[in-house]
Amino acid sequence: MTIRVLLADDQALLRSAFRVLVDSEPDMEVVGEASDGAEAVRLAREQRADVVLMDIRMPGTDGLAATRLISEDPDLAAVRVVILTTFEVDDYVVRSLRAGASGFLGKGSEPEELLNAIRIAAGGEALLSPAATKGLIARFLAQRDPADATDRDPARAERLESLTVREREVLVQVARGHSNDEIAERLEVSPLTVKTHVNRAMSKLGARDRAQLVVIAYETGLVRPKAD
Repeated sequence: MTIRVLLADDQALLRSAFRVLVDSEPDMEVVGEASDGAEAVRLAREQRADVVLMDIRMPGTDGLAATRLISEDPDLAAVRVVILTTFEVDDYVVRSLRAGASGFLGKGSEPEELLNAIRIAAGGEALLSPAATKGLIARFLAQRDPADATDRDPARAERLESLTVREREVLVQVARGHSNDEIAERLEVSPLTVKTHVNRAMSKLGARDRAQLVVIAYETGLVRPKAD
């Protein structure tokens, strides 16, 4: 299976560099290039890309707005967005994930890290950010009152109550950045069982992927950031 990648960046030189990198992989191909967010949304619909590499700062419709439009479109439910930007700051990380991005990487990332992120995003398996980024999310959300987020979306907070005890346990482990195999070992169950619980939690909470589960867990106060 070939992963179809869409590039969205207002700098043509960067798009060319990313195209060369992606097209050099036997399991990937670039199916389109966009110079602004509106074009990225249009091409996502037309090309049915599996993964969109999305810059944040673009003219007109920026990357965050475009990501939200893609994530809220039922016809694009299978499209995953990876934010790729030079602005690796707390606020952008969290805003990207809240907009529906599956992950966040800096443009200074190593080529293999970027390619791995594309593959993980296409598989929908894990939060696409290094451990440092998960720390940024935790520190940012630690400064906020979880009740504020709950008040903004009471329906989501109520849906937390629909989770079984085991699903809540798994959600906590996902929010702490553990993989299915790590969770299985911690809870002494099989990885397949963990995957089933994760999928059920995503369905009940209306989450597109694991990245969204992490945000929900912190915003509703189910998980509190640990003090480092």
